[in-house]
Amino acid sequence: MTSERTGIAGSLESCDALVMVILSSGAEAPEVEIDGPSLPAFGDSMKIAALETVRSLGITGCRIRVQDRGALDCTLRARVETAARRALAGPGEMREVK
Repeated sequence: MTSERTGIAGSLESCDALVMVILSSGAEAPEVEIDGPSLPAFGDSMKIAALETVRSLGITGCRIRVQDRGALDCTLRARVETAARRALAGPGEMREVK
């Protein structure tokens, strides 16, 4: 059984991204899943930006889900950081997931 906390930030508006960071006691390394129209051109740099952001916060195990709508790099990093901080500050204890 693993424990999880989730934080969400952003929107699906144009030039933004909806980001979900799921902290998991069972995750060994950050995983990134990206969907959106910018993926073919900027997918690699978006993944690097998301990973650098969670690592700068000391997070070692999580899943990052990004629904991109053309967000700039600075916007994506801000959304990932906000979602991660919301997950870290989640209410009470981590919930158990079977």
